[in-house]
Amino acid sequence: MDRSVKAIRQIKIFSSRNGMYVLCVSLLFVLGACSAKKEAPRAKPPVPVTVASSVLKSIPVQIRAIGNVEPYNTVSIKAQVNGQISRVHFREGQDVRKGDLLFTIDPRPFEAAFRQTEAALAKDQAQAKYSKEQVRRYGSLLKDGIVAQDQYDQLRANADSFDAAIAADRAAVDNARLLLAYCFIRSPIDGRTGNLAVQIGNLVKANDVPVLVTINQVSPIYATFTVPERDMLEIRKYLGKGLKVEASVAGDEGKAETGTISFLDNAVDTATGTIKLKGTFVNSGRRLWPGQFVNVVITITNLDNAVVVPTQAIQTGQQGQFIFVVNPDQAVEQRPVTVGIAFNGDSVISSGIKPGETVVTDGQVRLIPGAKVEILKPGQDGGGSPPTTAKGAGAAQVKKQ
Repeated sequence: MDRSVKAIRQIKIFSSRNGMYVLCVSLLFVLGACSAKKEAPRAKPPVPVTVASSVLKSIPVQIRAIGNVEPYNTVSIKAQVNGQISRVHFREGQDVRKGDLLFTIDPRPFEAAFRQTEAALAKDQAQAKYSKEQVRRYGSLLKDGIVAQDQYDQLRANADSFDAAIAADRAAVDNARLLLAYCFIRSPIDGRTGNLAVQIGNLVKANDVPVLVTINQVSPIYATFTVPERDMLEIRKYLGKGLKVEASVAGDEGKAETGTISFLDNAVDTATGTIKLKGTFVNSGRRLWPGQFVNVVITITNLDNAVVVPTQAIQTGQQGQFIFVVNPDQAVEQRPVTVGIAFNGDSVISSGIKPGETVVTDGQVRLIPGAKVEILKPGQDGGGSPPTTAKGAGAAQVKKQ
């Protein structure tokens, strides 16, 4: 400030003609001298963060997909004879067993045809018996030379023709019996009936539309899904060991059905680069229903003693993925890592982190390498939004910045 006072005194001795110019120059000099004294930089306060510890865990290796439920068997029931529906023996949506009677087609015309074929068979059997008796008697007379050979041969031909007629009659009887049985339509499988397309009194034709009813077998049941072809090698590796699969309906993940992989398609779809698989489920609780979309999880194997951190600790930068690690002096270090699979909010770290290290799970946006941190205790807010629990062993409460 002494230099500033001297400068002001010097301004007064100049003439009035140059006074304005000198005054401006002197004021600039005074301001520059005052600004030379800078304030000392203030120390930055520690950044509040939440942390968790890296731990060793056994993590399942899983493949996830979206699948579609299909019935184990589907049968479309059609009439095999022409006639009128005289009775329906079930209700729509009813569970039926194999062999249960579903429909009755008026059997009276077929009963009459059956009795007619039986009568024709009895007639031919009686004539055949008489012809054989004639052959036997004329055979004795032929030996005695009483009848001619031609007459005897004619009788034998008649007897043989009646034998052939009897065989044809028996086939006709079997066919009539079969047609009569077709009047009583029974369920070929255990399953659940769908929409009933005909009612009592409707006329139906053999193998014609509409389908009388469709039966779906829902226990057991299939779930069909596709996975990328890159996962096929792992699936094939463990397929012979009874690969387990879980299927759950969206919103009901806590009640998944467990089954096994029962089908691997024989070719990869070149259009999508995926391959089709099927899982078979007992479905005793009827949680899975044909046509539903389900979340499918295949558990391939388990990674034992894997280094695991909460997934929210992993950050992505220009150089790749990294994690802020808290050192013993409460300063953070930016550590590049190689991230493996994730499971239930935890991620496997293949390299970069050792078990027992402290990693930052929330508050990274305000951190730089070397910054000091304040570790928030469970339940401590720190001025932000209410904390939530970080997943993983040793995790503290998470505060949203």
